[in-house]
Amino acid sequence: MPIDERTLTARYPMLTSIIPEIRQACDLLEQAFRSGNKLLACGNGGSAADSEHIVGELMKGFVKRRPVSAALRKKLVELAGDEGEALAGHLQEALPAISLNSHTSLVTAIGNDNGYDYTFAQQVLGYGRPGDVLLAITTSGNSRNVVNACLAARALGMMVIGFTGAGGGRVGELSHCLIAVPDRETAHVQELQQAVYHYICAEIERRFFTE
Repeated sequence: MPIDERTLTARYPMLTSIIPEIRQACDLLEQAFRSGNKLLACGNGGSAADSEHIVGELMKGFVKRRPVSAALRKKLVELAGDEGEALAGHLQEALPAISLNSHTSLVTAIGNDNGYDYTFAQQVLGYGRPGDVLLAITTSGNSRNVVNACLAARALGMMVIGFTGAGGGRVGELSHCLIAVPDRETAHVQELQQAVYHYICAEIERRFFTE
C-alpha cells in the first residue's frame, strides 16, 4: 500500500485536521533540500528514537530506489574501474539529515560540562546554518533541551518545524510550522507522529527521486 495522503487519513482519520500543517512541513523541507541545506532533528526518549528513524529514512532509499547520478557513477568508474562501478551500484542518493541524539560522547560531554538542557542547542550552534531546518520532536512541547534548540535555531536563521502532541507548548510558540497531533497521551502521540513522519519522508522522497 502506498504511503500517501489518502492512505494516511484513511488509517488515521484524526489527522485530517492537521493535513495543512503536514503539507507546509513538506514544502519547508523541500525548499531547504533544494537550496543545499540540511535537516537537524532532536528529541528525548521515544522522540530520540523517532529522530534517528527519520534520519534513516532520508539518508538512504525509503520507498523508492535512489540510484546515484550518472556523473557520480562516471567519476567512481574513472577512479576505480570495476571497483568504482560496484560502489556506485550500492550507493543511494541522500537527503542530508543529522540526528542530534546520535553523538553519544558529545551529548554526554555537553550534559556533564554545561547541563543536559543545552545538549541540542550546542549542536545546533555547531551544525546549523541559515536555511537549515530543525525538527523539534517533543510530545509535551515543553522539553527544555528541545526548547533551547529551537531558540538557537531561530537565532541562527534556521526554520523550525515543531512536532508535538496537542497544544504544542513552548515549542509550538517557537515554530514556523507546528505539527501538533491531536492527542496528549505519550504513547498515542508517538504512534500518530510515526504515521505522520513516514508520510513526510515518503512525500519528500517522491518529490526528489523517480524509480
